[in-house]
This record gives sequence, structure tokens and C-alpha cells, in this order.
Amino acid sequence: MIKAILFDFDGTLADTAPGIVLTMQKTFEALGKDIPTEEAVRQTIGLPLKDCVQILGNFNDSEALAGAETYRRLFPIYEIGHIGIFPQVPETLALLNKKKVRMAICTSRNKFSLDSILQRHHLQHYFETIITADTHPLRPKPAPDMALVLMERMGTRANETLVVGDTIFDIEMGRKAHCPTVAVTYGNHSRHQLLASTPNYIIDHFNQLVPIVETTQ
Repeated sequence: MIKAILFDFDGTLADTAPGIVLTMQKTFEALGKDIPTEEAVRQTIGLPLKDCVQILGNFNDSEALAGAETYRRLFPIYEIGHIGIFPQVPETLALLNKKKVRMAICTSRNKFSLDSILQRHHLQHYFETIITADTHPLRPKPAPDMALVLMERMGTRANETLVVGDTIFDIEMGRKAHCPTVAVTYGNHSRHQLLASTPNYIIDHFNQLVPIVETTQ
């Protein structure tokens, strides 16, 4: 019986890729470095910001930290205005809430930007708790730490908790936490990549979550 859902944010609830790609490219431009392609940036979404910058630029730690700070400075200028919520997300969250399904977010995004986006789109009230990259000293995805802490907070067991995400990092996190997993195909990783990560379910539209939850209740 599914009692709770742990959602990834970027690429799962929110269409953040256009803003992330633009801001990352502007970051590398500001640093005077070769600008990464859209596809390269998309493949790093879901990892902590410093790791994304480090991978894309092949930077050392100090260079990656400086790049992450530049990105954060540029976020209000470039990223937030290019972020939208995926189709069917508000309606589906409302329906799941009506069904008394408890919901949380575990994301590699920082708390300031997550709160800004949730408030901008009036979604914050659906989530009883969140974990972001900058507020908890946990190992990042694909380690299971975020999922394990959220389950402890919510008092739910792994077999009662669904993990939903758009990247292999999300699915691996859920699997390592012994939770059933749902991969969404409209985000940043391809269906082929997601299938290779062996999710329990794979969906093309967000509202397809509802029958998955209903069949377990």
C-alpha cells in the first residue's frame, strides 16, 4: 500500500531544463570557458550544482566552487523566468492530496531556488517536508540518504513509499532505499537510459501516477 511519494523536482515536477541550460551556458561564458552543449548540461541535471559544473568544465574543486557561485549569482537573472510546471502536475498533486497520499521532495537544487519556484507556482502546500542539497549534510543522489531521511521523518516504510524521478540518479536512489520507483520519460534522461536503471514503473504523463497509487490502496 503506497502511503507516501518522494518526488524529484527538476525534470519531474518542473520543466527547469531550459533555464538550467541557459544559466549554465551563461556561467561558462562569464568564466571565459568553453560553453557546454544543451545535451551535456541535461545529462548532469539531478547532481549537486558543484558536481555539474565540475563535470562540464573538467574543473578542479576550487574552480568548480567558483563556477557554482557564479551560477547562483546568475540564477535570478536567467533561470527562474524560464521555469514552468509540467502539464497535469498541479491537478495530479491536488488529486493525490485529496486521496491522503503524503508527499515530499528530495532534490539536488538549493532551498532558496526550490522555495522560490514552488511559491511562484503555488505548489508548496502539497509537500509536508523537503530535502535540498544545501540544508542537509547527506550524500547526494544516487546514494539513498535523502530517501531514507524523508521516510524516517514521515514514519513510512520503504514498501509504502514511492520514489518518482526523471533520471537514473533518482531511480538508483530509490532502489538503494528499497522503495518502488517510477521513472518519468518527459524529463532529462531518455527512455532507454531509464529502462536500463530498472524502475518498477515507467510513465509518459504525470497523471499516470494516479492508477499506480490506486492499485496499491
